[in-house]
Amino acid sequence: MDISEFRKHGKEVIDVIADYYEGLNQVPPMSTAKPGYLYKLIPHEAPREPESFEEIKSDIETRIMPGITHWQSGNFFGWYSSNSSFPAILGEMYSSMFSVVRFNWICSPAATELETVVVDWLGKLIGLNKRFLSINKDGTEGVGGGVIHGSASEALVVSMIAARRQMIAHLTSQGASDEEAESMQHRFVAYVSDQTHSAGQKGGQIIGCKTHVISTDANFRLTKDALETAIADDRNAGLVPFFVCGTFGTTNTAAIDDLSGIADVAEVENIWFHVDAAYAGSALACPEFHPLAIGSERADSFNINPHKWMLTNFDCSVLWVADSTHLVDALRIDREYLPRVKGEKSFVKDYRDWELALGSKFRALKLWFVMRTYGVLGIQRHIRMHISQAKWLEEQLLNDGRFEIMAPTVFGLVVFRIKPQAIVGSSVALEESEKSNDRVNSANVELVKRIQEDNRVFLVGTKVKGNDVVRAAIGTTYGTQENVERLVLVIKQLTTKVIGCAFINPE
Repeated sequence: MDISEFRKHGKEVIDVIADYYEGLNQVPPMSTAKPGYLYKLIPHEAPREPESFEEIKSDIETRIMPGITHWQSGNFFGWYSSNSSFPAILGEMYSSMFSVVRFNWICSPAATELETVVVDWLGKLIGLNKRFLSINKDGTEGVGGGVIHGSASEALVVSMIAARRQMIAHLTSQGASDEEAESMQHRFVAYVSDQTHSAGQKGGQIIGCKTHVISTDANFRLTKDALETAIADDRNAGLVPFFVCGTFGTTNTAAIDDLSGIADVAEVENIWFHVDAAYAGSALACPEFHPLAIGSERADSFNINPHKWMLTNFDCSVLWVADSTHLVDALRIDREYLPRVKGEKSFVKDYRDWELALGSKFRALKLWFVMRTYGVLGIQRHIRMHISQAKWLEEQLLNDGRFEIMAPTVFGLVVFRIKPQAIVGSSVALEESEKSNDRVNSANVELVKRIQEDNRVFLVGTKVKGNDVVRAAIGTTYGTQENVERLVLVIKQLTTKVIGCAFINPE
């Protein structure tokens, strides 16, 4: 493809993208493709001769599109949103145009320096403590700072690696030799809750440490008391606590852990405190939510995903550390062909020392486009609109009388179920029975199944404290109140059918 062909087909693709978004709310949000569908439709080897753009474009429409679940649809209420926006798409296009590999300052100064600046912008927008910022007020480089990863999972693993290095340094400062400290790693234990993202346990598997999963309280929170008890038990068993993850907006219920209490324990126990705010961290763009995050200012690392709820295309996950010393020490590798800038250090970061990969793409461009195009006020409007819609959804469900809310609706997530009384009637004895609970769970599982089969809207179910419940996550970029009203309509209609079947077939 030469420049003239690229110019022609590139304009066609922009039109295709615009048409896609324009009609997105009119198509079923969930793919109905069956496993292996694509294998049957495309050749099993790459073409020997070049194929035309027209052929490829046609296959996108007829073969790829049927296998797409439309995350950007206003009718998508499944997992936490994976925001896209037109400014982010344009920023992504510029990134693809340059196609630089960002690993040190020399490889493309703009890629490094824009990341440093825009991550500080974001940190200030969400009210992060100045400890986490890269550049001091006098323009000099601080010990903290941020980096854009691909996912919160990467951010969590990198934080655990830094925490491990910090603990090894602590043990040597207490008199252990380097060899002794290194040999103790198999006794290191990290703490997560039963509501922490699965990346917490996966991170432990990756770095080879033990992971202690702590039960949450009635509000789905990791508490100070529970953490203290777990650490005491592990120390008595000869283990070495080194890391704890607190969550600001869990996946299941958007719960907020006892961040202040966790910070107290982490300080006393000399362990690394990581805050996973991948989803709800974006809400901190609105100052009214800052009190909910008290305690996070004392963390060692903090992560949010602008690609979830801040209008920025996947992948864009920002990790800040208050002190990058242990992170850089753990990940720094030098080679002659990867020269470092000598002398002036402000704005000169070698981000390869801050991440698992040697290099990454120019992700900062799309975040820069978003923050400039929407501005602070536009981002705040985006967040507040979805929270308002979630509150409205909660109100509609409660007013209906057949539903109960299973977790506080704080952000854009509503967790609910058909309540027992709607399934089993008012018999107290029946309500308390195990058989009754099975019927209630089965009804809610059936509701999710019917909603997905109906395919006017898409959502998923989960389990909360052993109960089968329904999750509705509001947050797509171009979703409207009309989409939420459609969601309510579908839920009510299909709930009537589910309850009817429950009474007809109580077994």
